Order: sequence, then structure tokens, then C-alpha cells
Amino acid sequence: MITDASGVPLAATVTGGNRHDVTQLIPLVEAIPPIRGRRGRPCRRPRYLLADRAYDHDAYRRRLTARQITPIIARRGAPHGSGLGRQRWPVERTLGWLHQFRRLRTRWERRVDIHQAFLSLACSIICLRQLQGSF
Repeated sequence: MITDASGVPLAATVTGGNRHDVTQLIPLVEAIPPIRGRRGRPCRRPRYLLADRAYDHDAYRRRLTARQITPIIARRGAPHGSGLGRQRWPVERTLGWLHQFRRLRTRWERRVDIHQAFLSLACSIICLRQLQGSF
């Protein structure tokens, strides 16, 4: 899952439990829809991407830089306390919101398309709740 700074989900995918999360980084970045709002061409990609130590691979840093995205990823082996946890908490909060949906807390569906449908529905409900709170 990839979210914006306020925790609104932008893109989410479903993978097997035996896949590492970093393999889905580039497909998630490419799945972000165009962001409308200002005049002119809509933004297609974020300026910055914050991630934890699990995403610290030079190949993925180069791929993000080639897409003109500045990766802000803690280095492995570096001491903790980089301050990224304070900036990454909206993602953890969004995952907590997703766990409030009973069908997503534990995956019981065998078919991926059904689980993806529940995930998309939950993300749209989260977006609707964020919009209702802004009026």
C-alpha cells in the first residue's frame, strides 16, 4: 500500500505471503493515478517516497531516482532514531484502519480477485471518511 502524507490510500496491491514487499515498490509507484487540482498537466508521481529499512536496496533507489522521485529510506545498519518513524506513521494508521474491516484482518478468501475487491472497497470507504471529515 502507498499513501499520501495524510494517510489516504493512493494504490494497493495484493500479493502472496511469501513475496518480499520491496518487489512491489515500483508497480505501486506506477499504479498511482494522476493527481488533479491545479491548472495544467496533472502530477503522475510523488516528489518524495518515504520507506523503512526493508526497502533499502540500491537498485530500487536508482529506479526511483530515474523516475525523478527522491527516495528517503533509512539505511540498513545505521542507528535507529532517524526520525522517519514520525513521518511514516500515517501509513501505519491507514493499515490500522484497514484492519477494522473484518474481512481484511484475516484473509479467508482463496481467490485473489475477491480479496482485491474487498481491499479496494475498504480503501474507497477510507477515502470517503476522509472527505466527509474535510467538509
